[in-house]
Amino acid sequence: MLALGKSTTTAHRKYVWRTLAFMGGYVAVMVATILGAFDDIQGKPSAWILAAAVTAPIVGQIWATLMMMRDSDEFVRAVTAKQFIIAAGVAMALFTGWGFGESFAGAPHAEGWLIYPLFWGVQGLIAPFVRSTN
Repeated sequence: MLALGKSTTTAHRKYVWRTLAFMGGYVAVMVATILGAFDDIQGKPSAWILAAAVTAPIVGQIWATLMMMRDSDEFVRAVTAKQFIIAAGVAMALFTGWGFGESFAGAPHAEGWLIYPLFWGVQGLIAPFVRSTN
């Protein structure tokens, strides 16, 4: 979905640029976090601002996907929606299964934010196989 050179529609080009912008913001905040820019606030109530700052680009990227769907033709919209729903369902099922593994089988803890990269990983795996609206 992010192949800029292959963008043939306005909706897709906008999606690519919006995704790059939002993920650029995400990367900037995460790099600053990794480099210790926010070490003084971690564990304090003000750290919720950091959590919101990292979450905002994620929300923006989901919005970019929804706008791409809105601005696309009905076939692309339907296929993308089907891929999105299947990926969300599989990611939730896998993450829930892992959570039960933590509760019942002593599996190591997985941070809640991992659901987002898991979703997009599943999306990337299933997208080549979900190419119709049937």
